[in-house]
Amino acid sequence: MPDARVLVVEDEFLIRLTLVEALADEGITAVEAATGEEALSCLEKDDAIELILTDLHLPGALDGLGLARAARRRQPDLPIVFMTGRPDQLAGFTLSDRDARIAKPYLPSQVTAAVRRLLGR
Repeated sequence: MPDARVLVVEDEFLIRLTLVEALADEGITAVEAATGEEALSCLEKDDAIELILTDLHLPGALDGLGLARAARRRQPDLPIVFMTGRPDQLAGFTLSDRDARIAKPYLPSQVTAAVRRLLGR
């Protein structure tokens, strides 16, 4: 089975690096983006991305929820893991069984477990 491809969207470099390394330890390839706009560009260029792992609070005009909405217009069944220190930011966005929310602070193992579950691995 080929490696899964996950888009990791996190503006904090060290957090993003930690997540990318934790995913690599699970045999998951990470594509990195620091902003919602950069993430959307990655999605447009890479049809092999199977899941988005995103912080809700991102710099620029496109936050994690805006990214999720744009991504779902392109791929309605794309799983998304939302990472947030403020769960109230998800108000108005209905989470489905293809989504997960992880509260900050979190352990990388919590993130990889959610990714594996949503990817069915």
